[in-house]
Amino acid sequence: MAGPDSSTGPQDDPERPDPRSPESPDPGSERGPWKRDPGLQPERTRLAWRRTTLACAVAASLAARQALHNGTGPVSVLCAALAALAWLGFLGVAGRRIRAVSAPRPPALSPRAAAAAAGCTLALVAFGAALTR
Repeated sequence: MAGPDSSTGPQDDPERPDPRSPESPDPGSERGPWKRDPGLQPERTRLAWRRTTLACAVAASLAARQALHNGTGPVSVLCAALAALAWLGFLGVAGRRIRAVSAPRPPALSPRAAAAAAGCTLALVAFGAALTR
C-alpha cells in the first residue's frame, strides 16, 4: 500500500509528458495523448443551442398567449410581435452556430453573435414582462 506522500499519478509516467511543461503538446492538438473527440463536444453544443432555442420558443408562445388573454390591445399585439421577432433573431443566431459547430475545428463564437443572442434573450424577457402588466 502506498503512503500519503507517494504519488502514482500521470506525472510519474515516463511515457506521458507533464502538461505544464513547455514542450508538451497542446491539449487541443491532434498530436499527443490529448486528442480532441470530434463527435461528442460538437454534439453537446448543438443540443444545448437547440434546447435554448426551444426554451425561447416557449417563452415567445407564452407571451403571445398572454397578449391574447389580456385582450388584443395595440400594446399587447406590439409586445407579442416584438417577442416573436426576438425569438426569430435568436433562431437565426442559433442556426448559424449549430452549422458552424459541425466543422472539424469550429471557430469560437464571435462577440457579435454572443451579443445578438444575449440581446434577443433580454428583449424576449422585456416584452414578456411588459405583457404581464
